[in-house]
Amino acid sequence: MADAQLSPRKLAARIGVTPKTVERWLADAELVPHAKNRVDACQALRVDEEMIWPKAVQDRVKSGHDREVVHAYPYRSACPSTVWSELIDGASEQIFMAGYTNYFVWLEQPAFGETLRRKLDEGCRVRFMLGDPAGEVTRQREVIENVALSVSTRIRITLEHLERLGPLPGLETRISCAEDAVNHVSLSVFRFDEDVLVTPHLARLVGHDSPLLHLRRQGAGGMFDRFAEHAEELWSRATPISPSRGADLVRDT
Repeated sequence: MADAQLSPRKLAARIGVTPKTVERWLADAELVPHAKNRVDACQALRVDEEMIWPKAVQDRVKSGHDREVVHAYPYRSACPSTVWSELIDGASEQIFMAGYTNYFVWLEQPAFGETLRRKLDEGCRVRFMLGDPAGEVTRQREVIENVALSVSTRIRITLEHLERLGPLPGLETRISCAEDAVNHVSLSVFRFDEDVLVTPHLARLVGHDSPLLHLRRQGAGGMFDRFAEHAEELWSRATPISPSRGADLVRDT
């Protein structure tokens, strides 16, 4: 309005509504005017509708399960670290890290171990599902990726971090079974209550070069549930490991 040099009264006169109507729009960011008023207002202000009323645009475009898509990133590395930290901090019921290595999160989230301790103290369930560092699928993936920091090394680094946390109530770690390893390594699922970050791993690409979807649950049977159920199924067949067993896997070569 300032850029267009229009006061609420002038804008109201331009689009044929009362000044009080414009004042209501200004006072309530969640209020979405009728379509004709939105179009007239945008023409008067010379801006796109999504700039003023993005919800109206989203609701028009997303009418089904795609409403659960909060954001899509062409690369996992393009997702801001603040998104991860906000989801981790905001989780009150569960954090489920079902990536194959879960290595990167220890690097990208400052004091991640202390954050997990705090979440556990607050009653949040924390689970880690990892690939088998000595498994055949892990070995095959290392050949495919052909990078200096191997898949097995990244898994062992995560296990070492978890070992340092020690046995804490609410903290669980499992290794996915051999039969599920291919499905596990090809799809990473990270759940934070009703939000999930999903990375399908493409061909020879490592995780940070693969795409990422941020989904938020809107109802039963949607995309969120499909990915969450996938992770839970793998978890149900995975092998629980104690801190001492985790230490053995860390030292194993």
